[in-house]
Amino acid sequence: MPGAEPYHHEAGQIGVLLCHGFTGTPQSLRPWGEYLAGHGVSVSLPRQPGHGTRWQEMNRTRWEDWYAEVEKAFADLQGRCAEVFVAGLSLGGCLALRLAEVHGPAISGVMVVNPSIANDVPLLKLAPLLKWFVPSVPGVANDVKKPGARELAYTRTPVKAAASLPGLWSLVQADLAKVTQPLLVFHSVEDHVVKPTSVAIIRAKVPQATIEELTDSYHVATLDNDADRIFAGSLDFIRTHASVPLQRD
Repeated sequence: MPGAEPYHHEAGQIGVLLCHGFTGTPQSLRPWGEYLAGHGVSVSLPRQPGHGTRWQEMNRTRWEDWYAEVEKAFADLQGRCAEVFVAGLSLGGCLALRLAEVHGPAISGVMVVNPSIANDVPLLKLAPLLKWFVPSVPGVANDVKKPGARELAYTRTPVKAAASLPGLWSLVQADLAKVTQPLLVFHSVEDHVVKPTSVAIIRAKVPQATIEELTDSYHVATLDNDADRIFAGSLDFIRTHASVPLQRD
């Protein structure tokens, strides 16, 4: 899909890995990546397998495939930067948290926007059964409040791919205590895709998490009215927790 290309920027010794969401593309996080790049951060924003092409192709992928892609991108950043932060939107936030659980002190901090870590959508609860009868259901993309802003994502949700999500959610929830890094969570008060359950679980299990509420954005807040606040807040978070200075500070 035009506009769904991955984004990479070489800058200083601090790297940030950005993970896009389920059925989405790097387009939803590119403005965030470009903002950080403009302030001296090395940025990696990969396109996950099955995304940004056709939903039928995504039905041939599972969460393990998406995680493997961000794991590879993390290893690449780690090889080029003195330290690495991870970040993500929605399911990308879940992937970022999983990276933090697995890699511990190798990750300097985590930043997530409306993370999805719980099976709280009735339709998704039925996905393991539905996958044998229907290939797709209506999509969940483009939950944006800002007039004229649009998310580049599938209009259909591939059911076989969705049926793999509970396995990832369970794993991430079970290991949340392993997230000992600084954690910044941006949470839209009005979100039509991810219920408040995920943030409530994070609040309960990750005591060092800082939760910032967004009052003027829906789910895809990185393209919405609060985007500038997310971008500036994440840069301040990096400056606060990085052990080396940003190249342009």
